[in-house]
Amino acid sequence: MVGPSPSPTPREDELDEKRKLRAEMRALRRTHEAALPNETRALLFKRPPSPIAGLAAENAVVGLYYAIPPEAPTLSYARWFHENGRRVALPWFEDRGAPMRFRIWSNPWDETLLETGPFDLIQPRADAEEAEPALMIVPLLAFTAEGDRLGQGGGYYDRWHAAHPLVPAIGIAWDCQLVDSLPTESHDHPLDAVVTPTRLYEGR
Repeated sequence: MVGPSPSPTPREDELDEKRKLRAEMRALRRTHEAALPNETRALLFKRPPSPIAGLAAENAVVGLYYAIPPEAPTLSYARWFHENGRRVALPWFEDRGAPMRFRIWSNPWDETLLETGPFDLIQPRADAEEAEPALMIVPLLAFTAEGDRLGQGGGYYDRWHAAHPLVPAIGIAWDCQLVDSLPTESHDHPLDAVVTPTRLYEGR
């Protein structure tokens, strides 16, 4: 005789909640970005706000992600930091099982310096200089005004920040990605601030 199925554990319930929320936020972000007029999209995220730019000293390495639609764009930030005396680095993966590292994108106008990595993400070539960012601009699916972040679920950024806890983590997002609360776990790294097209959230 087959007995009743065991009830989900709190951990399983939390993971299921996150999976559902990720699917909802991906759909919301996609719809929002697709509805933006091209002339409006071209004006957004042109340069980092002064409080964020000031977190990276002259010659500091700034880590950014290479954004693809419908993510909040980062290319103008990369070019601004480069033009203003900072060095730009992108995440780099040796293979799918490797930790996230960073390599320098020496010229953010030259995409021939990039290649497709193990996760089909655009990353610097393997011969680019490795570096450790002093400031991180991170991707996200959802965030709260207090700085909680929902990522894609791989945990790469959280693990990197666990090893580099003093490096400021700044999210950039569309306004529609703001939520009242998020399920969080002890390993989830909070954001120091989040930039949207309309305001700067100071997080914790």
